[in-house]
Amino acid sequence: MKTIQISLNSIDKVKSFVNDITKFDCDFDLVSGRYVIDAKSIMGIFSLDLSKPIDLNIHAEGAVEEVLEVLKPYMV
Repeated sequence: MKTIQISLNSIDKVKSFVNDITKFDCDFDLVSGRYVIDAKSIMGIFSLDLSKPIDLNIHAEGAVEEVLEVLKPYMV
């Protein structure tokens, strides 16, 4: 598992983020305080406080480099 910080401070960013990560077959969790939600869930993401960066846990076996390349626009 790898953890990075991302920023999803606009509706368009959330939409494109979910579209980007649904292409991967691994699991992603967003962690904000004590809340952990599935990062592929748009409704779940909007239940978080998006005004500050959130932690993204990537549960990938081998494709971590490829995932990180796609997530560069969202990283803090």
